[in-house]
Amino acid sequence: MQDLLTRTIDLKNGQPEEKRKEILDYFLKTWAIDEKLYTQLKSDEVFYHRGDPLRHVLLFYLGHTAVFFINKLMLAKIIETRINPEFESIFAIGVDEMSWDDLDEKHYKWPTVQAVRDYRNKAKEVILNIIENAPLTLPTKWDDPFWIILMGIEHERIHLETSSVLIRQLPLDEVVSGVFGEICDERGVAPKNEFVPVWASEIKLGKTENHHYYGWDNEYGTHIEKIDDFRTSKYLISNGEFLGFMKDNGYQNKDFWTEEGWNWKNFKQAEMPLFWRKYGEDFKLRLVAEEIAMPWNWPVEVNYLEAKAFCNWKSAQERKNFRLPTEAEWYRLTEMANIPDKDSWDNAPGNINLEYFASPCPVDKFKNGDLYDVIGNVWQWTETPITGFAGFKVHPLYDDFSTPTFDGKHNLIKGGSWISTGNEATRHARYAFRRHFYQHAGFRIVESDKPLVIDNDEYETDIEVANSCENNWGDKFSGSIGFSKKLADFVLETVKDTPVKNVLDLNADTGRMAFELAPYFEKITAIDFSARFIRMPIQLQEKGFIRYIVKDEGELVFYRDIVLEDFGLGTNKENILFMQDNANNLKPIYTNYDLIVAPNLLEELTCPILFLQSIHERLNDNGILILASTYDWEKNDIKREHWPGGFKKDGEPVTSFEGIKEILSAHFKLEKSPVEIKNIIRKSSRISEQWNSEVSVWRKI
Repeated sequence: MQDLLTRTIDLKNGQPEEKRKEILDYFLKTWAIDEKLYTQLKSDEVFYHRGDPLRHVLLFYLGHTAVFFINKLMLAKIIETRINPEFESIFAIGVDEMSWDDLDEKHYKWPTVQAVRDYRNKAKEVILNIIENAPLTLPTKWDDPFWIILMGIEHERIHLETSSVLIRQLPLDEVVSGVFGEICDERGVAPKNEFVPVWASEIKLGKTENHHYYGWDNEYGTHIEKIDDFRTSKYLISNGEFLGFMKDNGYQNKDFWTEEGWNWKNFKQAEMPLFWRKYGEDFKLRLVAEEIAMPWNWPVEVNYLEAKAFCNWKSAQERKNFRLPTEAEWYRLTEMANIPDKDSWDNAPGNINLEYFASPCPVDKFKNGDLYDVIGNVWQWTETPITGFAGFKVHPLYDDFSTPTFDGKHNLIKGGSWISTGNEATRHARYAFRRHFYQHAGFRIVESDKPLVIDNDEYETDIEVANSCENNWGDKFSGSIGFSKKLADFVLETVKDTPVKNVLDLNADTGRMAFELAPYFEKITAIDFSARFIRMPIQLQEKGFIRYIVKDEGELVFYRDIVLEDFGLGTNKENILFMQDNANNLKPIYTNYDLIVAPNLLEELTCPILFLQSIHERLNDNGILILASTYDWEKNDIKREHWPGGFKKDGEPVTSFEGIKEILSAHFKLEKSPVEIKNIIRKSSRISEQWNSEVSVWRKI
């Protein structure tokens, strides 16, 4: 294992060619250790099993990390050709239980394990070629090719950890022990925990854009928080300490649990932590690929809901106020313990980065000042739901890394675990999971009489998403009917005499058209490429409202609240299925539609011609295709050879509509002459852009 260890790359300092060698080494070791993780599966058949019923089969994750590289390199226009479009669709999305993730196994025909390995080998060749030949400048910034390479590497390192959690949930007879690192053999009685005082401070969170390490979008920006005095546990809560909660019927007493926690506990029929095993009066602990006698002095590994129940139990026992630390309080601990960031380590100051063990270890082994395990061993749950810092911006090539978790349901974990490597092991790492999820995560506790204040930004602040909400729903405030409503009315008028049951909305945006159509059709599948957009209509569907902030003038803003019922659109909203996917590489399940509407989609695609040539495959006979487009091929730098028109051919002008007509004529006939619909794109109270979309109607022949 030691020959595969490395640390994340300094992207600011050094010489380009030396840095290229560093990145090459970092990539190769990342690729190798990811594949080594799966040597713990007893046979290839196990790749088709699920570790967790809410996650994909393990084969998905073997393919996903390679597909991620190729999809991002395509999106960045660093490469122009896909390796395997089918793989790059089925292995693209589905790693969290978001409502737009498709985890229905009936929708997947998984390939052979060898086919996925072959794909990985081809992807590896593509990536190596880029590393060896792409221009490299320092400092490396968001829009540089090597930033995308680092994005893929750090993404793969995240899955090294999350996939190990899934393997840990497989039956023991499906895994092989002893092939992935050394397990700690120090096991004994849990030390008695103590509380250490922590003095008040002002904490500044977030990192600057010119930071020398690769970062995910949620790490950037600024947040300053004043924290009061508190006391914190010297050690992480151990298995032995958690046993006291168990023996006091902690899993049976509703008083200790939040409503969310109690509902989860009853649903899962949980009686002890997920990785504990009980044989008679004896307990064992399931590790990734083996069971061992319970190490009472190791940290307990639980989800947030169990950690919170323990805090409430201890509060009742001692008549004090115990809770989990906030994100800012955890940073205060690193400050107090004087823990340096990764680039200053000679040896890791905790059980982290796989530098010591391939398992947790005793909670009193790694001392950091007056505390132990401020970083490493297991992640530490916090009270803080993740959101963006002031100045947060999404990376345009991975817009669904963070924003889908800004829903108040994902709490931050801090400090890293024994298998946290790369970016995960850095000071600024910010990862969050749903409160019922399991990672290699435990907790320490805080004693404080101060009320817990959690800032949860309920208003959407992403400028693009907020402006889209305003353009879709802003007629409530402006009185001016927006494009999506106009197009929906056009669609309904167009198909009023045609039997239509099954509708596909391609480019759903923030959902207005889908909701307008829902009362009239049995089933609407509304797809958007961007998760940060699609989560807004999902919230409308689930909660009935959304909130967002749009610019007025200067530093002034409007706070908007949209309630679905105010638009008279609550009827049949359950008829809509909102999903995330790439319209240029749709999954095969999206077929058999009576009506397909593509609002201003063509100009968003990498290859509009490919879409036009194949869209008939998804329509039923006599089905209707409605295209709306500005024909602005240059907006997203679509390559000239992928334009259907808007150029001269043999000296004569070919309009985009003429080009589209020629392509579609093999399978469609034009129903009627195209019409123009105006689209006013709001920028602020007094600044807007006007687009004219040409809308054409085609019937499949």
